[in-house]
Amino acid sequence: MKKIVLLYVMIALLPALANSQNRKASKKMPGKGAVASGIYPDLFHEAGYSKDDISSKVAKAYHDVFEGPNKVYFEVGDSMAYVSDVKNHDARTEGLSYGMMIAVQLNKKDVFDRIWRWSKKYLQHQDGPSDGYFAWSINPQTMKRNSEGSASDGELYYVTDLLFASNRWGNNTGINYYGEARRILDAMWKKEGAANVHPFINIAAKQISFVPEGGGYEWTDPSYHLPAFYEVWALYAKDGHEQFYRDCADTARVFLHRACDPVTALNPDNTHFNGKALSWGRMQPAFRFDSWRVPMNIAMDYVWFGKDKKWQQDYARRFQNFLTSKGINDFEDQFNTDGSTPAFILPAGGVKKLRHSLGLVATSAAASLMIADNTKYDFVRPLWKAKLEPYADGYFDPYYDGLLYLFSLMHLSGKYQLIQPQTN
Repeated sequence: MKKIVLLYVMIALLPALANSQNRKASKKMPGKGAVASGIYPDLFHEAGYSKDDISSKVAKAYHDVFEGPNKVYFEVGDSMAYVSDVKNHDARTEGLSYGMMIAVQLNKKDVFDRIWRWSKKYLQHQDGPSDGYFAWSINPQTMKRNSEGSASDGELYYVTDLLFASNRWGNNTGINYYGEARRILDAMWKKEGAANVHPFINIAAKQISFVPEGGGYEWTDPSYHLPAFYEVWALYAKDGHEQFYRDCADTARVFLHRACDPVTALNPDNTHFNGKALSWGRMQPAFRFDSWRVPMNIAMDYVWFGKDKKWQQDYARRFQNFLTSKGINDFEDQFNTDGSTPAFILPAGGVKKLRHSLGLVATSAAASLMIADNTKYDFVRPLWKAKLEPYADGYFDPYYDGLLYLFSLMHLSGKYQLIQPQTN
């Protein structure tokens, strides 16, 4: 009798099981990479660390950056919050949009919503030539904007953050995330140079501009080139510009080939659209703070879409070989692209010094996602041992070091993913 009852139960469950399989199947996408397979690599686990320890490591980093005594996330009233570059005494679209990306990846809706409301209220232009764009920097104590202009990477991240939030949480829980993403994109497409304000993507070059105002529209920052994000827009923006976004992704990949040195793989912090270095007076082009993000960005594209694997694998090998030549536990954080020490050292928070910075330790480890042999763990293990804490000389950067550290931990543990629409 029990066998008969069990048989009936199994038959009754078949439709539900089939629907479950259909839901899983619907999440698979054609193409290469983790977006197609649904499998994101966990290099920490491959290196021998336990799943529990990995989750604790990411949770601890999140706590330190967003909740601990040296946090860079600050709540305002009942519904808003901001992320501050505390060493530079401002809040900038870079960190705000990074905070939103971390929140949507880790399913922290309240944090995401708070940062978005603050960004929209205090930084987004609601009219005029810059309508829809964001002032890139503000003093959170005086609430005076340090600039009315935009930094194009902020808009790039905000759009992607909001599309992911729409996919994860829907648009009926207080914020129409998709509508907000479209507002930014639609505003970009309406810019025609009035008051010298342009699209934040240079339409002719199909590359992101350094800034969408004035001459900054005609050059770029290699760390702003995230081909994976354009692929996301082609999938989910649904604004009729899908092919343009795919073209931008392909153009970004080719641009990175040109911008990264053929031997060291180092890239300058600012370049022309052809990848050649661009100088700012006495600050000659070099691999410095912005540049640290490039290996992490390339690794993201490699893992998610796998459309440029051969070059990306070679890039990662050259990049890590160069840093190894400088001492895997000692390499400094600013170089000329040929690997020599730059004559001009860019200060951070008023401090001018070369050091073995956690931010670069983190993103160089993220590059291990592109390494095929067991040397991939050579950079992963030092990152595992690293801590977000003051350096020996007392200098501490919980903002930039902290955010890149957390991002890289998420990438290396498979917790940073392309978020597809929820199906149930």
